[in-house]
Amino acid sequence: MTEFSKRLATMGRRHAMVGVAALGLATTDALHASSGRKLTVAAFPLLDEIIKASLPRWRQRHPDVAVEVVSRQYVDHHTAMTTALSTSVYLPDVMALEASYVGRFSQGEGLQDLSLAPFQAEALNPRFVPYAFEQTRNRRGARVAVPTDIGPGTLLYRADMLAKAGLSEADLTPTWEAYVAAGARIKAATGAYLVGNAQSLKDIVIRSGLRPGEGLYFDKDSRVLVNSPRFHRAFELARQVRQRQLDAKVSAWSNEWAEGFRRGSIATDLTGAWMVGQMANWVAPSTKGLWRAAQLPENTFVGYGGSFYAIPRRARAENKALAWELIQLLTLDPALQLAAFKAQDAFPALVETHQDPFFEQPVAFLGGQPARVVWREAARRISSTEVHKQNNFADEVISTELDNVLDRGKHIGQALADAQRLLERRAHR
Repeated sequence: MTEFSKRLATMGRRHAMVGVAALGLATTDALHASSGRKLTVAAFPLLDEIIKASLPRWRQRHPDVAVEVVSRQYVDHHTAMTTALSTSVYLPDVMALEASYVGRFSQGEGLQDLSLAPFQAEALNPRFVPYAFEQTRNRRGARVAVPTDIGPGTLLYRADMLAKAGLSEADLTPTWEAYVAAGARIKAATGAYLVGNAQSLKDIVIRSGLRPGEGLYFDKDSRVLVNSPRFHRAFELARQVRQRQLDAKVSAWSNEWAEGFRRGSIATDLTGAWMVGQMANWVAPSTKGLWRAAQLPENTFVGYGGSFYAIPRRARAENKALAWELIQLLTLDPALQLAAFKAQDAFPALVETHQDPFFEQPVAFLGGQPARVVWREAARRISSTEVHKQNNFADEVISTELDNVLDRGKHIGQALADAQRLLERRAHR
């Protein structure tokens, strides 16, 4: 699993970091349902907490309809949903999905097309951040989910280390080459590494310059795109980081990775906006006030995860209208969206929340910087990308080939040519 995939596997709100949600733990709002009607919602941490916090509002509308929230850890949840969709057994009425699984599940026919009557989800398009809503449309034109939160990408950096190296934010962000050059100066002045792992640089650079609707590894006709200038540049930059000893060579979410932030041996991080909450709460709370946030170098705008709600196509027909009403409550109520943002760092996909004064407030961990306005701008400028059914396989192939370059000295051209040939054999499966 790549650094980018590992971060996405935390979904922008650290599902892997929350150990209190037992497998298959179900909470039912049964005391408030006298009619025996019940909706089942399958979710993962901390989205399950957001749903539960919304239930008082639901009870005002439907005091006779209970909501059971079945919570599993992130990986177990998506494994269970994969099985449920393929077997039509134990299907929930509402299914929560992380961004990468929306693309994966949408290739099949297991999710309800919400563009059809009576759902008419197309009317909701203007209310959401464009790239998030666009992610919910599959190649057949079906609208298979509704977004609730997003993870705008950001560059986090240690302001004290930059000052010690005689640098400013402007030295980090003009180009990716400038970012690497600044890393060398930081290392010389402070001894700190630029990033945890060179793979993380590649994961962002290959997403740089994508046009709206363009695929990351494949185009719309399944042609493979990896043996291209975009990938050559990403591999070259990652190789420079490794050759100049600017990465700590640690994996995201490992103990060594967290310790690097606590001890100040990693000076920057390429991540999602939600990472600030993680840094403040458990990764490196003692570094409060030392960090700042900026746009990613070269005005690169990418999303790190996000949450969506879907209705299984073969879920109980008699519950679908209520399931759709619950999804609308969870995604379209500005007060609930802002409450989730404040409590769980769930950056809203709902555009009308973005003018709330909370976005202008200082972020204590970032030395009082009003960083949410930086992330709001990124959210508006992220482009949707074409999702291919072989994207996850391609992600592993490219990361393996970069490891071959970084650790075994393989020539970049050969590595990408080999990746191209392997992916061409898999493109149409």
